[in-house]
Amino acid sequence: MTRRRGRRGRRAAARRGWASLGIIAALFALGLAFLHFRNRPQDLPWTPLDLGQPVGWFTGAKLAALDDDYPLCRSLLTRAGVRFAELEPVEKGQCGYADAVRLDPGGARTIGFDPAKPGMACPVAAALSMWEWNVVQPAALRHFGSRVVTFEHFGTYNCRPIAGSTHLSQHSYARAIDIAGFVLADGRRITVARDWRGEDEEAAFLRDVRDGACGLFSTTLSPDYNAAHHDHLHLDEQPRGGWRACR
Repeated sequence: MTRRRGRRGRRAAARRGWASLGIIAALFALGLAFLHFRNRPQDLPWTPLDLGQPVGWFTGAKLAALDDDYPLCRSLLTRAGVRFAELEPVEKGQCGYADAVRLDPGGARTIGFDPAKPGMACPVAAALSMWEWNVVQPAALRHFGSRVVTFEHFGTYNCRPIAGSTHLSQHSYARAIDIAGFVLADGRRITVARDWRGEDEEAAFLRDVRDGACGLFSTTLSPDYNAAHHDHLHLDEQPRGGWRACR
């Protein structure tokens, strides 16, 4: 009987010890989480979006949600130092837009467009700005030692269905842009059509900027998706509750 009581006592003490260790581990994890989120509020779903902060876990969802709040989107662009002009609404059957802007040269953004001054839905302009600051320019400096000065693109607003489908493309609402190439300050030109395949710096750069776009845009489609995207990166801000497509 005494031995049984001794064994039960040792088991109870062991359980209390493990419980204490579990509590200590949980408190340690909570402390680490507190320190992380205090320094990275962009990783929380309820904190306000700030275009000047690094990309966080919920940045992409917050950018897409701007589709429902045009005044907030414009305010965020202005606060981030992005120069833009508001465009008049367009209605064309099921197509059109009410919240488009044209990104103008100067300000916090330094990359121009070819063709120049494309109009796009405000959330796309916000995501493009963050893509430039957090993804494109760091990747260009890392791979080439030179900054990007021009986005070459195939357009934004275009009332048409998705290729091979009867569903309207996000281009029909100016929520998309097709990026075809990048021109560097030293004159070099990187294009999706020519440089996507391979193991060189150009291909690595294109994959880096594609991967970085996935955290900012609702949809990021590259040549890895299908033949229709062999020559461009399709980037859009379709509002669909945070679900993202990255190929």
